[in-house]
Amino acid sequence: MTRVETLEKKKRQGDSGRLKIGDDWNAITIIALSQSNPLKAVAEFVENSIDARARHVTITRGKEQGEHYLLIADDGDGVPRDETGAPDFRYVATHICDSIKKRLKAEGARGIQGEFGIGLLSFWTVGEEMTLTSSGSDGTTWQMTMRKGDPSYAVSPRHLLFPRRGTELKIKPLLPGVRQLSGDKMQWYLASELRDRIRQSGVKVKIVDRTARKEYKVEPRRFTGRLLHELRAATVPQGEIYIEIYLSEPGPENHVGLCRAGTRVLADIAEIDILKHPPWISGQIQGIVDAPFLNLTPGTRTGIIQDEAFASFCMALEPVEAKLLQTIEEQKRAEDERASREILKAIQKAFQEALLALPVEEYDWFAVRGRSAARGRPEEVSEGISLVEPGESPEEAEAPGSEQKVFFEYAGPLFSVLVSPASCVVSVGQSRTFRAVARDRARRPVEQDVSFRWEIVEGEGQLSDPEAEIVTFHAPAEPGLSRVRVIAIQGATICEGEGIVTITESLVSEEKETHGAREGLPAYTFQRVPGDLQRSRYDAEQNVIVINNGHRDFVYASRSRALKLRYISRLFAKELVLKNFPGVSSDELLERMIELSLYTEENLK
Repeated sequence: MTRVETLEKKKRQGDSGRLKIGDDWNAITIIALSQSNPLKAVAEFVENSIDARARHVTITRGKEQGEHYLLIADDGDGVPRDETGAPDFRYVATHICDSIKKRLKAEGARGIQGEFGIGLLSFWTVGEEMTLTSSGSDGTTWQMTMRKGDPSYAVSPRHLLFPRRGTELKIKPLLPGVRQLSGDKMQWYLASELRDRIRQSGVKVKIVDRTARKEYKVEPRRFTGRLLHELRAATVPQGEIYIEIYLSEPGPENHVGLCRAGTRVLADIAEIDILKHPPWISGQIQGIVDAPFLNLTPGTRTGIIQDEAFASFCMALEPVEAKLLQTIEEQKRAEDERASREILKAIQKAFQEALLALPVEEYDWFAVRGRSAARGRPEEVSEGISLVEPGESPEEAEAPGSEQKVFFEYAGPLFSVLVSPASCVVSVGQSRTFRAVARDRARRPVEQDVSFRWEIVEGEGQLSDPEAEIVTFHAPAEPGLSRVRVIAIQGATICEGEGIVTITESLVSEEKETHGAREGLPAYTFQRVPGDLQRSRYDAEQNVIVINNGHRDFVYASRSRALKLRYISRLFAKELVLKNFPGVSSDELLERMIELSLYTEENLK
């Protein structure tokens, strides 16, 4: 058979064979440079120590002879020995991609992570030269040196006064971009990356940063929030999936990491496209999902091969996702209810404080039933303020068992004083009473050992009994603006407060209904009507303000608590002014709303 006939026969029959690397050194270079994260490389070195059953690992960052270096030392079993008892560096250097750990795991060994035989090559992304030191069975110390970009290696004895157990890996000089790799950064990265490996093995990892003159202890990362005990481990044919997830306050720092056998593969499981959806992107959960059967991409070991094991993993997560979404929704409802209670309490207190500064004869529609009389304090009905806490009736305030709460209501030392009302309008020749309200730092009324002194600091008018708590201002015969001041004194503490009096020729009579029963400050509730332009309405029967939480302004205000609080406060002001000033012009309504909003928002917290 001629050569031509042989070639034609091969074409008909086809050709087959085994793949083969054409350039070994080029393949090694690609593998060595595939690890782009130097912190991941450091984590791999520490994992090698854990695989060697080390109990202590020390990472040292320093500088010698003008060169920055990184040293990882452990007290593990060291490099496997050859038949002579010496460290088998030759096997390590000539069996890249043929890790002995893979065979050990196949034989049933547990607690071993490496399997690709390329971990040492990661030093290319850290520094220029690596020296690996280990002792033989006779105590002689040997070292192997490799250089970045050099296909050769060298093994030589290292003379030490005392032989040391374990392995020492030194990289120098560090690459320019790696020199800023501080001990603090390595601590935080290793605490997350090797969280469960450190916990399970019990290894003690320490970082000595001689450049910064600091020392760090790597503690496995602790998650914050509430651990969801109802999430149980999921089981698939390939193995068990460990789930540890915490429900936390919403925040961009909340992620669920994906681990394999205790080592973090991805900082955020949502980096996988098929899992980039709620609840993983909700920002309300943190923790880990550990699937030891997943297959990793060998080069970077930060990617997942999407094979049959990965498909089983995703299917097993579906009921977990449903449970997490339900829990997050329940948490959101609870938080909304708590936030609504807090907002209502803040708004009611702000309106009550505003009433102290507004004329009582014009704003007499607030709650005035107080519990202060039942507690031995003068009723502040003249100021129009209710001392009943939101959601508490006067009967509950007087109920037995409230003595413990009374104890904490004793006032402290004098801190501030205000004039009530802080602004009012008086006709010429008429009079108006003012009261000094002394407060401690917690805004509790101070009534003991306080003296007062009143004066007119601007404008005309007269004050009767200027050293009393309550004074009467007598308006002059001409219109104008007067400013009164009160000085409160308690021991060495002196506080001042001011009020403004507008004297007019005549007052416009207000046509408003006088309510026989004081209804008090209303509560509020939500009704979602996205297409309705009405922001709110007052329900007189229920004494609540119904807020349209589907309105675009409410959605805009919900971006922050402070903005939402001010928005709801202004809706309160609008509804209360509309309800209590019927029949007046639109200009007057706007004036009243601005006035009420001004004095209310000052006290919003």
